[in-house]
Amino acid sequence: MPASRKDRSKLSRTELVAWLDRRVNYERFVPTAQTGGTFALGRMRRLLALIGSPHQAFPVVHVAGTKGKGSTVAMIAAILDHAGHRVGCYLSPHVHTLEERISVCGHPITSAEMVRAFAKVMPAVDAIDREAKRCGVRGLTWFEVVTAGAMVHFKQAGVDIAVLETGLGGRLDATNVSQPILSVITSISLDHMALLGSTISAIATEKAGIIKRGCPVISGALSLSARRVIAATAARRRAPLLQLNRDFRALYCDATPASAHALAAGVLELRFPNGGQTARPVRYRVGMPGRHQASNASLAVVAAHTLNSLGFHVPPEAIAAGLSNTILPARIETFGTQPLVIVDAAHNVASMKALLETLGHSLNSLRPRVLVFAASGDKQIEQMLAQATGCFDHVIVTRYATNPRAASPERLVAACKRAGLPAARVADSPSAALRAARSLATKKGIVCVAGSFFLAAEIRGN
Repeated sequence: MPASRKDRSKLSRTELVAWLDRRVNYERFVPTAQTGGTFALGRMRRLLALIGSPHQAFPVVHVAGTKGKGSTVAMIAAILDHAGHRVGCYLSPHVHTLEERISVCGHPITSAEMVRAFAKVMPAVDAIDREAKRCGVRGLTWFEVVTAGAMVHFKQAGVDIAVLETGLGGRLDATNVSQPILSVITSISLDHMALLGSTISAIATEKAGIIKRGCPVISGALSLSARRVIAATAARRRAPLLQLNRDFRALYCDATPASAHALAAGVLELRFPNGGQTARPVRYRVGMPGRHQASNASLAVVAAHTLNSLGFHVPPEAIAAGLSNTILPARIETFGTQPLVIVDAAHNVASMKALLETLGHSLNSLRPRVLVFAASGDKQIEQMLAQATGCFDHVIVTRYATNPRAASPERLVAACKRAGLPAARVADSPSAALRAARSLATKKGIVCVAGSFFLAAEIRGN
């Protein structure tokens, strides 16, 4: 019997996931302007209203951006957790299992909790889907339903506050039905252009859609065009704005790694040029490697200060502990040491550039250097690979099996050639690619896996 019609008290996780997977999932196929036209907030608002508006049971920190939003969300949630608050955290995408997306106080939702939360959502989803079918329109998407399930779980868990990451864009994202007490926008670069626009300004407009009237907003955008859009939106909505490199500055202090086979955590030096929270620079150890994490960490610290002023007590030691202890899978993750294997979910030009910058010392010291690469077909593949020109001795391309958006190996081989990389070899699967890469690198070299969350997930699963 379909999960939508059986006794939901006996629903299994397998049946729940199968029910979810029948929905349109924009993480699983290349979206277009036509399919993207189905985005709207009306049906999400209706769904939440039918299940008792769980999203109104707790205050929210809402985070959007092209790059760094997952890391920033995780840091803010960790800081609040160390401060003693009961905090919900909503991330996307997941690397291995759906449960990774929804957590309370650092503990992912259990399968039983997930079934219990979604059992409350399913009748309303089915009702909305039936109405949509009668009207000849598309029903609720996978992400909308999962977001609703997360809201139910956070309410049932009695969180004091939730930190929510947008899935795609911001203005029409399912999470944008929330009424945050603080909004955060991380860096903005070109990605998902078929849906969000082909310019930084257009993409910034979508991201700035999370800014609410009178709600403080913190921005880490550095592009002048993005800053203008965010500042104008904040001014129209009378939202107090704090901007990176205007109201606060993030300086990254390189830590010396023990060896070329180890990535050292960096140190953030945070300054407030106009006095702000403190006139003196403050230093924090950042657990996640990479110069780009300094910007993300600075947003998390300023968010913590802002929340403290809003009544959420956040002592300095909680900020330090949250930043130093935050680690996420597939974010410049060390997956082996002989050879050094780094797995990263870099999936656009900016994130590829940040990855290679972080690995600079290792890439300069270790030989042979092997790149394992796969990507989704809608990404700027040629431009991503161009960032790697001159960095690798061997390239292996492959295709992940978990998502139909994967670009063909033939396209990847051609893109490598155009980027001036060594002639690419083709592996039948990510696991085969990793085996071949380790062999080529020997114990003295380095393997870098990049291009997609989906590639990272399959590599980590082997």
